[in-house]
Amino acid sequence: MTNKINRESIRSGEIYRMLKQQQHVTNIRPLTDAERAAALAKFFTGSPARDVWVFGYGSLIWNPAFHYSEKRTARVWGYHRSFCLQAILGRGSPETPGLMLALDRGGSCNGVAFKLPTGRQRDELSVVWDREMALDSYVAVWIRAMTSEGPVKAVTFVINRDNERYVGKLPESRQVELLATASGYLGTSADYLDSTVEHMREAGIGDRQMFRLQRLVRARLECDATD
Repeated sequence: MTNKINRESIRSGEIYRMLKQQQHVTNIRPLTDAERAAALAKFFTGSPARDVWVFGYGSLIWNPAFHYSEKRTARVWGYHRSFCLQAILGRGSPETPGLMLALDRGGSCNGVAFKLPTGRQRDELSVVWDREMALDSYVAVWIRAMTSEGPVKAVTFVINRDNERYVGKLPESRQVELLATASGYLGTSADYLDSTVEHMREAGIGDRQMFRLQRLVRARLECDATD
């Protein structure tokens, strides 16, 4: 299936229009171009370093959509990867809600740090910003990411706990149920999980809980297919 989230669809505003079209169903208002631009300008002026990196822990690992000059595996502390965001659009619907990844408080997380090209940092950051900050699901923060070549300052996106779609740590059985049954206009939550886990493996990124969830969701789908 063609990936609907890519550089072109973000730049052209197609992603925003898709979210806008779903507003009458989900009652979730996407931020306007002006609102996103103002928030990015305010955030970017607080950049703590000359080089700008982006830390990806979910779909950014396998589908960054922005240009970068270097990437490294990295670990951050103070946050962990969690299926704590309910998805009622994209890879879920109000009838079949799914789950999306976010960084939540506590622990640590392995992922990928992408260095934005010198002289084009703000332009490239605007691509990922328009994607991740189209709604109020996430909060952008500067974090310290440790790589094999030393620490870097990176932008990442953590869960907005004030968002009504924040579900916290659900029981594993409930996570499996939602991930195995949800689908939306971007595809299924199960495919999202699969793509993330397979690309984590390719990059040498370990996460036992993610790997376990993949096994359990695949077993659930196989069981459902034979019923």
